[in-house]
Amino acid sequence: MKTISVTGDLRCPGRPFAHNFSACVGAGRACEGLRADWQAQLRRAHRECGFRYVRFHGLFTDDMHVCYRDDTGALRFSWQYIDSLFDALLEMGVRPFVEFGFCPGVLASGTRTQFWWQGRVDPPADLQAWGQLVEAACRHWLDRYGPREVRRWYFEVWNEPDLNAFWNSTRSRYFDLYRVSARAVKAADPALRVGGPATSNFVPDDRFAGEVEDVSRQITPFVQDLDALDWHGVWVEEFLAYCAGQDLPVDFVSVHPYPTDWALDGQGNTCKRTRKRHSLAEDVAWLQRVVERSAYPRAELCLTEWSSSPSSRDCCHDELPAACYVADAALSVNERVSCLSYWTFTDIFEEEGGGHLPFHGGFGMFNFNGIPKPVYHTYRMLHQLGDTLLQQTDSSILTRQGRGLRALVWNYSDKEPRAVPMCGFPHREEAAGVLAAGTPARLQLDLCGLQPGEVVLAEWVDAQAGNAVEAWRRMGAPENLTPAQTDRLRRAGETTAGTALQADGQGCLQARLDLPPWAVLLLRSAGET
Repeated sequence: MKTISVTGDLRCPGRPFAHNFSACVGAGRACEGLRADWQAQLRRAHRECGFRYVRFHGLFTDDMHVCYRDDTGALRFSWQYIDSLFDALLEMGVRPFVEFGFCPGVLASGTRTQFWWQGRVDPPADLQAWGQLVEAACRHWLDRYGPREVRRWYFEVWNEPDLNAFWNSTRSRYFDLYRVSARAVKAADPALRVGGPATSNFVPDDRFAGEVEDVSRQITPFVQDLDALDWHGVWVEEFLAYCAGQDLPVDFVSVHPYPTDWALDGQGNTCKRTRKRHSLAEDVAWLQRVVERSAYPRAELCLTEWSSSPSSRDCCHDELPAACYVADAALSVNERVSCLSYWTFTDIFEEEGGGHLPFHGGFGMFNFNGIPKPVYHTYRMLHQLGDTLLQQTDSSILTRQGRGLRALVWNYSDKEPRAVPMCGFPHREEAAGVLAAGTPARLQLDLCGLQPGEVVLAEWVDAQAGNAVEAWRRMGAPENLTPAQTDRLRRAGETTAGTALQADGQGCLQARLDLPPWAVLLLRSAGET
């Protein structure tokens, strides 16, 4: 049995600790945000996980009814659907991370669509008209919500234009779209933040060679050791060089570093291999170097999509190891990025239509019914970390909130070389084998600086506690849940394991706990809220 040691003195000064891991969370598309159950789940995610922004596709798609031409042919705009959504977000304390896309039908240069909900992915036929739409939207939000509010938002141009599935055109034409969009945003208010290129997965060197790049149509030569490859973000260097040459603003740089060697839900000829445990930290280090030596060294780094897999039908999203991966990866980059946006908070998500099972590998930290998955508990525990960092290792973080202890420990398997086991659409039956192959750990606590006799609460999620998908399997994996089954699974998903520990008369806590494989554990002073 391996040992994880958490040692420290809460009286040490430490340093400020920002919760960038909860800056933003993703959702499917804007129109889904008009649903009451979607809003209820986001309200809970904001309250219990601390998410401050939400990003989604489809703000300008036809189901939001934004753009039309009147009887004279003049371009007109209607904001009522967006107003309804943004009003609800702001009322619950969540700000929009605005993604400009996809193209309204009346502006599109073609009829190609993506997803079940048919987002138009052709570029605008008239970039001047697109710029008019972007500027009008920004001016409307400034008028409705006020500059003080809207200047705290982010404005991102399109989504993953490096994939032909989402941008049916060339790289140079996307750069033109960014130029027009960025200038339109700044024309509305120079203090608004705009950025891009919002490109997809990091890739091995030389994977992209042409002007029209489409990950879904390319094959990486099979390499047994993915770690031997050099990985880089797509279009980032070219984007920054173009913007500098055009004297364009770039307030933030956005990318989508999933820990895999494929993108776009695994469609096309890809190998579906998962990268190593620390791939996210390496990707962020690459991004830092590129931005620091660009003309925009102060641009914020925003990972506007990130998760354990880029597929909305990958069973890893429902399972415990993904929760452990989130703790491990998010904390490895938390202080190096402004935004780490988990994709997504809910399985109310219809890119491939509705999921056919209560647990179908959807992106969400809640399933369609609002039942929490293990990754929800990781984010809830991360949110409870303090604002002062005392110590961090590759398996733990020790923080302080006021005078109280807040620590997180995760038991990532030493035997697992991949970032996320089960990732890549394996059969769900593999879950038991992956969990059984993990290594139990002995958690050894040696802490000082607590109050004499102080009670410390230990709470954790493991294969049996806080794991609704395991309860669903034991139930026989019913396809359609009865109200009673839904209630049982909700209780199973909510109920974590725990115990209470107590400091001695000198304010020291020495304790030993057995931590199951892939478990995530929170330590918190009982008197602190």
